[in-house]
Amino acid sequence: MAEDNSLLRIMGIEHLSERIFMFVLHRGRATAQEICERFDLPESEVHERLESLRDMGLLARRSDGEGFAPVDPRYSLRAIADRLNESVRRLQDQTPVLAERFDRGLASQTESPKTQVLNDPDAVAGLYARLQHQVVREFMAFDRPPYVTASMDPLQAGSLDRGVSWRAIYAASSFEVPGAWEEVEELASQGEQSRVIADLPLKLAIADRSIALLSLSHESGHIETLVTESQPLVNALCDLFEFYWERSLRMPKNRSFEEPVVAPPEPGTLSLATPTAQEKLWNASSVRPPTHEEQALLTLIGAGLKDDVIARQLGMSPRTLRRRSQDLMTELGADNRFQAGVEASRRGWV
Repeated sequence: MAEDNSLLRIMGIEHLSERIFMFVLHRGRATAQEICERFDLPESEVHERLESLRDMGLLARRSDGEGFAPVDPRYSLRAIADRLNESVRRLQDQTPVLAERFDRGLASQTESPKTQVLNDPDAVAGLYARLQHQVVREFMAFDRPPYVTASMDPLQAGSLDRGVSWRAIYAASSFEVPGAWEEVEELASQGEQSRVIADLPLKLAIADRSIALLSLSHESGHIETLVTESQPLVNALCDLFEFYWERSLRMPKNRSFEEPVVAPPEPGTLSLATPTAQEKLWNASSVRPPTHEEQALLTLIGAGLKDDVIARQLGMSPRTLRRRSQDLMTELGADNRFQAGVEASRRGWV
C-alpha cells in the first residue's frame, strides 16, 4: 500500500483538491482556466473543488473577479485546527455515553451472566442460603470472619440429612468468636467433615462443583462478593480448596473431655468392633489413642490460636490450659509445640 503523503487529508480534503490548493498557494493567485489546463480537468469539476476550498476558508475570490487567491495559512489552517480540536473534545465527551450503551447492549444479549459481584449483605446471605437449598452432592467451604449470616444455619443440617458430602475448613480466626468450637463440633457430629488451618485467603462456598461464592474483601462492614458459574473459574477454586484441605488439621471427634479412654485391645485378643485405620496403627505400635481433649488441644495449637482463645473455646481457665498443655508436651516427650506436632503426627493423633 502506497504511503499517503497528503498533508490536508485529516481535514477531509482529497489529494487532488490539495494539489489544486498548493498550486494556487505557490502562484499567489490562479484562475479556473489555468487550473483546468494544469490538471487537465473539466471546468465544472474545477469550479466545484475551488468552491469547496473557499468554503473551508483556504481560498478567497479575488476582488477583481479574476480567479482565486490563497488565504494566509497561519490563520486559515489554525482556524480549521481549532474546529478539529473542538470535534475531538466532543467525541471524547461522548465516549463514556456510547460505551455505556455498548455495555447495555452486550448485557441484553445474555440472559444470566456467569459471573457477577454482589455488594448487598442481604443478597449475599440469600444466595448462600440458596446454595445450601440446591446442593445435591457436595458442598465445600472456607470459613473465616467477617460473617453476613448467623452461625449454625439450620439449612446446613438439612443438607447433611439429605446425604450431601459437606467439607469445611476453618481459619484460626473463626474460633475467636465465643462458642465457635462447640458449634463446629456440633456440625461435625451431624456429618460435616471439618478441618482447621492457621489462615485462609478468602471466604468460599462451592456447591456441586458448579457454582461458587467467594469474598473479595475482608473488611468488616464492606461487602464485595463474587458469584460465578464459569466452569474454568469454579474448577480453579475447587483445586484451591483441595490444596488447603490437604494441609489442614482434622477436627477431633465430638466426645466429652471426661469420657474415659479405652485402651486398644492387647495383641492377640479379639475385639467385637471393627478397628479403624488409626486403631490398627495404635495396635501395631502399642501406643494408646489420644483423648478428645488432647486432640482438641493439638488441633487448636496447630492452627495457631492464642492461648486465651483456646482456653475460652475449650471452657478452661488460662491457668488450666497451661497445665494441660504442659502435661501433653510431657506425654509426647516434646520440648516445644513444633516437636509436639511432629510426635503427635507420628503417633497418628492428628
